[in-house]
Amino acid sequence: MIELENVAYSYSGGELLSDISLKLAPGSFHFLTGPSGSGKTTLMKLCYGALLPTAGHVRLFDADVRTLSRDDVAMLRRRVGVVHQDCQFLDHLPVVENIALPLHVSGRSDSAYGEDLDDLMHWVGLTERAAAVPPELSGGERQRAALARAVIMSPDIILADEPTGNVDWDMSQRLLRLLIELNRMGKTVLVATHDLSLIRATKAHVQARVLRIANRRIQLAGADL
Repeated sequence: MIELENVAYSYSGGELLSDISLKLAPGSFHFLTGPSGSGKTTLMKLCYGALLPTAGHVRLFDADVRTLSRDDVAMLRRRVGVVHQDCQFLDHLPVVENIALPLHVSGRSDSAYGEDLDDLMHWVGLTERAAAVPPELSGGERQRAALARAVIMSPDIILADEPTGNVDWDMSQRLLRLLIELNRMGKTVLVATHDLSLIRATKAHVQARVLRIANRRIQLAGADL
């Protein structure tokens, strides 16, 4: 579904990632680890076409992103749900409308998805907060809203960049359980995190591959994780 072949990426002449080769197969679950500044967010952006590699090839659903028009990339991105590290919302809109925004952007009517939207709000535990505006939400509620918005279009792939970075342990566990449930529904999941304890806890419930960025390259983490 996503394939990186000998990919490199440079900022202002300095190479951040080098010779990255990676395949995210349908239905797989991956963790991406590495120290702060190692390139986890950059790698995520390469995976959904927000950045183009300075060398190598990125294929998204068998299409090389270099050969795609901006419209083509936008269409493919509808099949990818992204939970950003710093989730942004429109503060004047209630949370339920923020979650439904991808439907509007894609030209779909949220009225046609009314029941699905209600189910999604219940699934992330935000039914009673549907009318709240984003500044009224706690950190955990914002992260759950971000996850709901990322999956409202029923994407094939979910990319979550440090989705538990601003929440406590119990909420981290809850968010990961939601991602595990999505994976069991057949979704491909990639989670970037620095929290090895969370990875260990999650691996008790799902078969997950742990990838680590070190020295600008991807390594398969050891079984001790």
